[in-house]
Amino acid sequence: MAKRNKYDIDETLETPFDLRHLKRSLIYVKKHARKMTAATVLSLLSSLFSLLTPVMAQRVLDVSVPNRDYRELALMTVLSTIAILISIWFIQLRSKIMAQVGQDIILDIRSDLFRHMQKLPFTYYDDRPHGKILVRVVQYVNNVSDTLSNGIINILLEIFNLIFIAIFMFICDVRLALVVLAGLPVLFIIMFTIRPAQRRAWQQVSNKNSNLNAYLHESINGMRVTQIFTREQKNQQIYETLAKKSRTAWYKAAFISNLVWFSVENISQIVSGFIYLTGVLWVYPAVSFGVLYAMGNYTWRFWQPINRLSQLYNNFINTIAYLERIFEMMDEPVLIDNAPDATELPPVRGEVTFDHVTFGYEPERPVLKDLSFTVKPGQSIALVGPTGAGKSTVVNLISRFYDVNSGSILIDGEDISRVTLHSLRSQMGIMLQDSFIFSGTIGDNIRYGRLDADTRSVCEACHVVHADEFIEEMAEGYETEVKERGGRLSQGQKQLIAFARTIISDPAILILDEATSAIDTKTEQYVQEGINHLLHGRTSFIIAHRLSTIKHCDLIMYVRDQGISECGTHDELMAKKGDYWKLYTAQLQEM
Repeated sequence: MAKRNKYDIDETLETPFDLRHLKRSLIYVKKHARKMTAATVLSLLSSLFSLLTPVMAQRVLDVSVPNRDYRELALMTVLSTIAILISIWFIQLRSKIMAQVGQDIILDIRSDLFRHMQKLPFTYYDDRPHGKILVRVVQYVNNVSDTLSNGIINILLEIFNLIFIAIFMFICDVRLALVVLAGLPVLFIIMFTIRPAQRRAWQQVSNKNSNLNAYLHESINGMRVTQIFTREQKNQQIYETLAKKSRTAWYKAAFISNLVWFSVENISQIVSGFIYLTGVLWVYPAVSFGVLYAMGNYTWRFWQPINRLSQLYNNFINTIAYLERIFEMMDEPVLIDNAPDATELPPVRGEVTFDHVTFGYEPERPVLKDLSFTVKPGQSIALVGPTGAGKSTVVNLISRFYDVNSGSILIDGEDISRVTLHSLRSQMGIMLQDSFIFSGTIGDNIRYGRLDADTRSVCEACHVVHADEFIEEMAEGYETEVKERGGRLSQGQKQLIAFARTIISDPAILILDEATSAIDTKTEQYVQEGINHLLHGRTSFIIAHRLSTIKHCDLIMYVRDQGISECGTHDELMAKKGDYWKLYTAQLQEM
C-alpha cells in the first residue's frame, strides 16, 4: 500500500474494465434521455436533408442539363440550398442541447465523486498523492463526459447515416454499392487486431499523466522547502523526466490509434478508385454519368461516417482507461459509515466509556488492547505519554474516525457505532494539531464551525483565545482574505483561528490534540484562560506535550504499552513517582 504514495509509481487497476463499468456510466446518460433523444432526432433530420443534395445533383446532370431545363435547374439549386441550410440549423440546435447535456454529466459525476471522497477514511488520502486524486475528479471526468454525451449520439447518428447512405447507394446501383461494402471486412479485422494494444497504450498515458500531476501538486505544496534547500535544478530534472515519459506514452498511444484512421483513409481511397474503375470498365454505359457521379458522392459520404466512427472508437478506448480510474475511486470502500439501523444521537451529557476496546491501524498490530475506562460528564481528561503510544488514537476513536477492532465505545450509554456520524460529530469540537485554513475571509474560516454564527459570536470566540488582537490590527479585520492553508498567517495565528472555530461550534465534547503546540508562551497563557473557561461544563480530552498546560485537568491518563499505565490527578500521579512523575520532572529540567 505504501508504494501507492509515490509520484513515480504507476497505479495498478484493482477493478479491470468490464460491461458493468459501461452500464454504470450509462446511468448518467439516462438522466438526460429526453434531451439526447431530441438531439438524435435533430441529427437524423439534418443527415436526411444533407443526403438529398446528391439526388438533386443526379437529376440536374441526367435531366435538367441535357434538356436545357433552366427552370428545373434553378429549382434544384434553390431546393439544395434550402436543404443545406435546414441541415445546418438542425445541427446548431443539436450542438446547443448536447453542450448542456455534457456539462450536466460532468456535474453529476463530479458530485458523486466528491460525495464519496468525503466519506473515505484518512488512510485513503495518506496512501495516495493528492495530485493523483485531483486528476481523476477534474481531468478524467472532463475526458469521459463528451464520449458519454455526444459520443453515444454520434455513434447512433453515424450508424443511421451508414444505413441511409447504403439505401441511397443501392437505389442508385446495386453492383457499385456492393463494391463499396467490400472494404468493410478488412477494416473490422484491422480494428479488432489493434484494440488490445490500443487500450494498454492509453492506460499508460493515464498513468504517466497521473504521475506528472501528482509531482506537480507535491512541488507546489513544498515550494518553500524546495527554495530553502535549493532543490530547484533537481526538481526540474524530475519534472522533465516525468513530462517526457508522459509525452512518450502519448506518442505511442496516438500512433496506435492513428492506425485506425490510416486504415480507413486508405481503404476508402482504394474503394473510391474501384467505384470509378468498375463504373467505366464493367457497368458503363448501363448507368448514366449522373448515377456514376452520385455513387462517387455517396461513396465519399459513406466512408466519412466510418472515419468518424473510427475516431469515436479511439475516443471510446481512451474513455475506458479514464472510466476505470473513476469507478475504481467510486468503488473504494467506505470504512466508516452509518449502520443500516443507525439512530440519531440525542443531545449528550458527555459520559464517555471505553469497554474492552482493542484497535490497531493494522489489526495484527494493536495500538490499544483491551482498554476500559469511564469519563463522567463535564470531566476534563488529559492524555499524556510517549510519541506513538496511542493518545491521538483514543480521541480519533471517540470521534469515530476509525472503528474499533473489538469492544465498544459508549457516549451516555449509546454505542457510537449505532448512531449516525452527523449526530455524533456535530456534538463534538475537535481541534487537531494541523490547523488547516481554507481560502476565504478569516470570518468565514471561523464560521466553518457554525455556519449560522453572527458577527458578534465570531468576535466573542476570538476574544476568548485573544485572536481578536491580531485580527483587528489587520486592515480589513475579520473580512481579511486569506489564501488556502493561510499562507499570510503565522502558524500560531492559524492555530488561534482554528481554536476560535472550535469554540464557536459550542460542542458538548471537546477534543484538543496538541492545540497549543505552535503558540508562544505568552499567548499560551491567554489561550489557557480561554480553555479553562471553555472546559467548564464540558467533557474534554486534551493531548499536550507541555504538561504545565494540563495540571488542572480532573484526570490525567498516561498512555503506554497498548493501554493506560497510570490515571489520576496531577498531585496523585506526582506522589506515585511513576511514569508521569518521570516525564514531568524531565520537562522541568529542560526548562
